[in-house]
Amino acid sequence: MSNAGSRSESWSKVLLTGAQMLFVAFGALVLVPLLTGLDPSVALFTAGAGTLIFHAVTKQSVPVFLASSFAFIAPIQGSIASFGVSATLGGLMVAGLVYVIISQIIRVRGIGWLNRLLPAVVVGPVIMVIGLALAPVAVSMATGETSDNISYGQAIFLSMASLLVTLVLAVFGRGLLRLIPIMGGIVTGYALSLVMGVVDFTPVHEAAWLGIPNFTAPSFHWAAILFMIPVAIAPAVEHIGDMVAIGSVTRKNYLEKPGLHRTLLGDGLATMAAALFGGPPNTTYSEVTGAVTLTRAFNPVYMIVAAIIAILLAFISKLGALLQTIPGPVMGGIMTLLFGSIAVVGMNTLVRAGQSLTAPRNLVVVSLILVFGIGGMQFGGGQFTLQGVSLAALVGIVLNWLLPREREGE
Repeated sequence: MSNAGSRSESWSKVLLTGAQMLFVAFGALVLVPLLTGLDPSVALFTAGAGTLIFHAVTKQSVPVFLASSFAFIAPIQGSIASFGVSATLGGLMVAGLVYVIISQIIRVRGIGWLNRLLPAVVVGPVIMVIGLALAPVAVSMATGETSDNISYGQAIFLSMASLLVTLVLAVFGRGLLRLIPIMGGIVTGYALSLVMGVVDFTPVHEAAWLGIPNFTAPSFHWAAILFMIPVAIAPAVEHIGDMVAIGSVTRKNYLEKPGLHRTLLGDGLATMAAALFGGPPNTTYSEVTGAVTLTRAFNPVYMIVAAIIAILLAFISKLGALLQTIPGPVMGGIMTLLFGSIAVVGMNTLVRAGQSLTAPRNLVVVSLILVFGIGGMQFGGGQFTLQGVSLAALVGIVLNWLLPREREGE
């Protein structure tokens, strides 16, 4: 039997696993453009292109998929209302440039200062927030709140059936089945949805077979650029959390090899490329990290396959429309497991660090990161609002910096 990283894998296994990774990312990938008024087909194209750029920069060493960033939803909405779509894309392109600049500072200065800035007591709970802050999204999808034509009873049946098949395949599956538990859950849920008659095929009938995505060029305005630059800092910190998360799953230190400067550079260039074509900023996808955790599919080639499929789907309008017919509860049931598994990765980061969490200093840092991040605390208002993962990361960094170290040693 070949393992997930083996060179002798069959093309069908690579194709299936790659397609599954795209399935996992698809819901969130198209949700961001739908919420912000950008084009979902462009987002598919820029997610695929961005992922390929990232893997070119990092030399195919990190099993991650890049797609639409949730951290930018509110800023994009605010910027489009104030400056328009084209100027907003210009601001987002400069935000990507901020990532590139940070990556070069890290390349020159090293990551020693980062390890002091972001120890396990900060990074662990921030990773937990990345998973748990998304939990209400998964639950609202699973219970049918996001679906107009599906009742609560139908939604619970579909979401729990999809979840059950996914976890049975993940725990008891052997060989190829063990690599595709998420796809198994989606196929089962979709089949049940068809039997129950809750799949709406209207988008498929209305879509053409082939179509060029609605690409939009950026334009540069100081107001839009200055509005977007501060937003870029927090997702850069989130990127570090994601790299530590995937590293703790694969037992590799990606901050050292290929190096945080390379992964951040890849993320920055991917975001700049996305803005160039009219797509939302790219970020490493926590859902896909959850899927990698579950399937042990550590080979970065799977992500390259997912990226190529995403680019093809951007031009095959009917296929993209067909994927959008997957009912929310089916994806919601599976996401409850994926988001939870990210939180467990964060917990594992804390456990492996071996620090006492009841020591007053650590207790304060971890508690406030979790409550601020998950509870919906926000500072500021209007266009400059700090909340969620961004706020949690910032609070953790500041507290870790200000609070005195324990005298007995860390």
